[in-house]
Amino acid sequence: MAVDKPFRPSEVFSVEDGTDQNVPRVFISPARYIQGPDVLKHIGRYLKILPSSEPLILISSSGENRFGSFIRDSLRKNGLNGLFLNFNGECSMDEIERILSMAKQNDSHNLDCVVAVGGGKCVDTGKSVAYRMGLPSVIIPSLASNDAPCSALSVIYSSEGVSQGAEYFPDSPAIVVVDSKIVAEAPVRYLVSGMGDAMATWYEAKTCFNNLTGRTTVGARPTLAAGAIGELCATTLYEYGMAGVSAVEQGIVNDALERIVESNTLLSGLGFESGGLAGAHSVAQAFTVIPKVQETYLHGEMVAFGLLTQLVFEDDGAEAEKAAEFFAKVGLPVNLKQLSVERSDKNSLERIMTAALNASTMRNEPMELKRSDLIDAALVVDKIGTQILDNYSDMGYSKLH
Repeated sequence: MAVDKPFRPSEVFSVEDGTDQNVPRVFISPARYIQGPDVLKHIGRYLKILPSSEPLILISSSGENRFGSFIRDSLRKNGLNGLFLNFNGECSMDEIERILSMAKQNDSHNLDCVVAVGGGKCVDTGKSVAYRMGLPSVIIPSLASNDAPCSALSVIYSSEGVSQGAEYFPDSPAIVVVDSKIVAEAPVRYLVSGMGDAMATWYEAKTCFNNLTGRTTVGARPTLAAGAIGELCATTLYEYGMAGVSAVEQGIVNDALERIVESNTLLSGLGFESGGLAGAHSVAQAFTVIPKVQETYLHGEMVAFGLLTQLVFEDDGAEAEKAAEFFAKVGLPVNLKQLSVERSDKNSLERIMTAALNASTMRNEPMELKRSDLIDAALVVDKIGTQILDNYSDMGYSKLH
């Protein structure tokens, strides 16, 4: 069905008395988060707490080949009758409408929830479908590459893959299930990309909190809880990031990997949505205006460079160097060349930083910024990162690319 009026959380949370002086602090989160090895095999049991008896399972054909038997067995053991529909790869309005049409054609099923199994675009599509059907969403990410699973929003793309903005929902996912064994079997680059996305959580939340005009994605003020979660996220990444990479390289699940998976998914998800975004994500999203960057690099890889840029224009050189050293070790980009942009390419830098300056989350930065300020900061990052690579080499990055 069509959504006549998009849900806009800022209309609910941003203004209490007609002014900007009494904007409330708001914390939002999934109702349940479950993480561990082989938890996917128990999805039928988890769905019963909704309660659900006839879930719609949205999954790609490759995902069904990998996980379908586990899901079907668990549903059967728990007396559930699931309808499996294939996700075709793009979180677009065309795909959302196609899935809704297929669900309607199967009207013999009394569908009572939408379970999305797969990567970021599949789970975002599942949330959009659930919203239109008036059903709870259950999210089962197959990667720990970003913090989308826990959020009450989806990023919508055109059928050609061009970002068209975000769609917001009044409800967070009812359940998020993360099978750490599946994460351990995925290419390590996805886990590392998730660390780039997650590391920005604390720094952006801190900026948003300290700026009294800063707002979160729901138009509210950030909470202390979200800030504390964001800080724990960064601390965990710094301490266990390399060990988490090593675990995936060996294909094993251990305590270090569990900590990183939780940081990338739960801590980052709660921290960004209730803590706020700022310059890091503004710069990261802006890099997608360069087709080669959009087609070649993952979201968290662009966020890593965006965070370094934010720390430089915020004049926090010590944290910029600390983060850059960590990124270099795990394999995230620390200079422009590692994102296929030359420092001498003024045209690309101007396009990127014009887009960054116009991003909505850039308004959470406490200072007035010009395009030239952002370009200068990116060039400083490029210099810092190149020097760090001279000391640490780019072995981490080279192994992933």
